[in-house]
Amino acid sequence: MTSLTTRRFLQTAGLLIAGLVLSACGKQEPPATTAAAPEASAPAAAPAPARTYVVGTDAAYAPFESENETGTIVGFDIDVVKAAADKAGIEVKFVNTPWEGIFNTLQQGDRDFLVSAITITEERKQSMDFTDPYFDARQLIAVKQNSKVAKFDDLKKLKVGVQTGTTGDEVVSKLQGKNSTNIKRFESTPLALKELEAGGVDAVVADNGVISNYVANNPGAKFKSVTDEAFQPEQYGLAVKKGNTELLNTLNKALAEIKADGTYDRIYTQYFGAPPAKPAAAEAPASAASK
Repeated sequence: MTSLTTRRFLQTAGLLIAGLVLSACGKQEPPATTAAAPEASAPAAAPAPARTYVVGTDAAYAPFESENETGTIVGFDIDVVKAAADKAGIEVKFVNTPWEGIFNTLQQGDRDFLVSAITITEERKQSMDFTDPYFDARQLIAVKQNSKVAKFDDLKKLKVGVQTGTTGDEVVSKLQGKNSTNIKRFESTPLALKELEAGGVDAVVADNGVISNYVANNPGAKFKSVTDEAFQPEQYGLAVKKGNTELLNTLNKALAEIKADGTYDRIYTQYFGAPPAKPAAAEAPASAASK
């Protein structure tokens, strides 16, 4: 019994050892690995937002700039600048700015540029830069329909309303004397025209676009306009801070583009009933202060 059992034990043990050796020598599969997920691509950088330029304008000078019934600033100047801004790929924000301090806001950097029926003059060019002209203007006289005024000299002894600091103010001051008590100065041309309607002045002198617009849109006032060849032609420009060549070039390029593609003519016709006349030969620049 003992001998047989021992022999079977040894046989069984040998088989077990052989099995373990064969198992150890067999090919082992490498552990399964999980494929790495592809790295997520970085999102494309968003384009930088267009810079918004703050534009100062005295919104009391229809049809060039005024506020509508909702308080939005509208007008010929506004549409011209918007069209130019679209061409230049820039954003603009219009801020109503009183005429008396409008140039200071440019000098102080509170406004990036100005559009406000501003006449280009040699005096102003000393302290600010102007774009190429975008509008030709002249002074015009508004009087009541029964007035006998036929020329500028007829105003010499009459009460005349003007907007402070404008070309109208300057030319009437030269005619009557700067300190003449017959010159009535107002914060805006519409206020001067209201005074004419009320009989407080005999005439108003201001830019032709403003006078013509008021006469056409206020038939109840019973005004007429009188022109005089003695008035020097004027040109409006956008005003930028002295030395801001980059912005000046951007605006000039955009203005040229809207004139070339017909956009300017469409805006002009919308406000003045017909496209602008062909430019005449260059004349001496206005030297007076102007709106």
